[in-house]
Amino acid sequence: MPKKVIKKTRIKFFNLFLILVFFAGIVFGVYLYLKVPVKNIIINNTTYLNDDYILDLAHLKYYPEYYKYSNYRIKKNIMKSEYISDVTVKRRFFHTIEITITEKKPLFYRDSDRKIVFSDRSSLVENNDFVIFRIPRVMNYIPNNIYKSFIKGMNSINEDTLSRISDIVYDPNDLDKERFLLYMDDGNMVYLTLTKFKMINYYNTVLEQLEDRKGILYLDNGNHFQIKE
Repeated sequence: MPKKVIKKTRIKFFNLFLILVFFAGIVFGVYLYLKVPVKNIIINNTTYLNDDYILDLAHLKYYPEYYKYSNYRIKKNIMKSEYISDVTVKRRFFHTIEITITEKKPLFYRDSDRKIVFSDRSSLVENNDFVIFRIPRVMNYIPNNIYKSFIKGMNSINEDTLSRISDIVYDPNDLDKERFLLYMDDGNMVYLTLTKFKMINYYNTVLEQLEDRKGILYLDNGNHFQIKE
């Protein structure tokens, strides 16, 4: 009976070593890639918030590892600000993060409780050390049934005209319960009703026709100007 020959398999340790080194190199390369810091941060669309404030919120001020924070986490951190209504975060080539901010639009300073009121009806205590807004001051109480429409009307005023209004007084009369008196920073006064708030955006055009005369502009009932004596 012939003898059965059993072949011995030799493990090629050198080949196994090369495979292990290859995979270890891949793992180490991925590790190093994930540790690469943020190279550039682009912040768009801010008007009154500064970049350092946004970077602090996002935890990106010291340029951490690019993949340390997800887009969702960066947005969540920034949205904690009471001054921001929306945020978009995108990744760009070569470890760049682009952040686009939608700031809340400040409308007026409410004198009764010393708060800034925004277009979304939210409010917060004024902090002059943080940012100074060029917005009018509402001097007296506005009834709740008118307040919502008042905010809508204020939101229709462009920023340039808004910055020219110093004080606003709710001043109803027998004919119109939605009438307001606006004190302008140039010394003029303007009467407006809620349905005509957008007309104040033409204030600069009206001024050109007044030839530097001061007085009261009535936009609540007709369009006429009463010159101060």
